[in-house]
Amino acid sequence: MPKLAEIAPSSKSLSPEALPPRVAALIYDGLCTFEYGIVAEVFGLSRPELGGSLFTFSSVQTEGKQNVAAGGLIVQATGTAQDLERADIIVVPGWRGKDEPVPEKLCALIQDCYARGALLFSICSGIYVLAAAGVLNGRSATTHWRYIDDFAQKYPDVTLRPNELYVDKDNIITSAGSSAGIDASVHIVRNYYGAEIANSVARRLVMHGHRHGGQAQFIEQPVAKPGGSHRLSDMMDQVRSTLAETHRVATMAKLAGMSPRTFQRQFQNHVGLPAMQWLAHERVTRACQLLETTTQSIEGISQTVGFESPDRLRYHFRNVLAVSPADYRKSFHRSV
Repeated sequence: MPKLAEIAPSSKSLSPEALPPRVAALIYDGLCTFEYGIVAEVFGLSRPELGGSLFTFSSVQTEGKQNVAAGGLIVQATGTAQDLERADIIVVPGWRGKDEPVPEKLCALIQDCYARGALLFSICSGIYVLAAAGVLNGRSATTHWRYIDDFAQKYPDVTLRPNELYVDKDNIITSAGSSAGIDASVHIVRNYYGAEIANSVARRLVMHGHRHGGQAQFIEQPVAKPGGSHRLSDMMDQVRSTLAETHRVATMAKLAGMSPRTFQRQFQNHVGLPAMQWLAHERVTRACQLLETTTQSIEGISQTVGFESPDRLRYHFRNVLAVSPADYRKSFHRSV
C-alpha cells in the first residue's frame, strides 16, 4: 500500500505542495447528523495506515453560535470564516427540510465559494441549498429518490438524473440518499489520490470501493395498496409462489376472476404498475435474493424466476436496477 508522500494528487486544481486538501463542512440549525457523520468519517479521520491525514477538515457554523442537530444534539463548531475562505471542498451535509427556506447569507456564501473555484458537495437534501444559491441552474444533479418530484417542481432549470448515486459535474458533486454520500465521498478521495487509496478508505468503512448501479436498487418494491381487491392480492401471492411458470395478462386475469381488460385497469389502480411490469419486478426481486444467498448460476436463476433465458434476465435486471446480475452478486453476495 503506498503512503501519502509517495502519491501525486490526481486533482488538477492542487499541486503536491497543496496537499492535504482542505474540507469545510457547513453546520446549520437542524443539522442532519448521519450525513454530517459521513463527512467527518471520510474527510476528518487520520489514516495512520496510509501515513497521515488525507484531508484537513473543519466544521463551520453558518448560523448562530450553537445549533440543534437531529437526535437531540447541541452542536458548536470550531471552524472559522478563514477555514471557509481557504477550503478546497465545501460540503453541505443535508438540509433541515425540503420546504425550509435557505437563508440569503448561506446562498451568498455558496456563490462566493463556487466563484473562487471551491468544489461544492451536497449529500441528500443538501441539494436544496445549492439550488437555492443558483449554482445548479443548467446543470445535472441528483438527490434522494423521495425528493425527485418535489425538487423538479421547485427547480425546473436543474436537470435531474434520478437513478444516479451521485453526479460529478462542473466542480459540483450532488449525491442521492444518505448512504450515497459515502459513495460520493469515496469518489472524491479517488479523484485526489487514486483507486488504491480510495479502496483502503472504503475497506475501513466496510464497503465497496465503487458501488455499481443506481438508486433503483434501493427503492421500495411496489406492493398492493391496503384495502384493495382481495382477488388481486390473492392472485399476486399465487404468482409470486409460481414465478417459474409462464404468466401472461390473460392467465393472471383468470386467476383473479376478471376479464383481461378489467384486470389490467384494476391492477394498474391497485398496484400502480402494469401487470407485466410488476411481474418483471417480482422476478428481478427473487433473482436478487438468489444472487445474494446462493451460488446458483445466472442461467439457473433465470429459469427459477421465470425468465426464458439468461439474456432476458440480464435485460430486465438492467432495466429495473441499472446493474448486471453478475455485478449485483459481486456487491451483495453473502455466505449462508
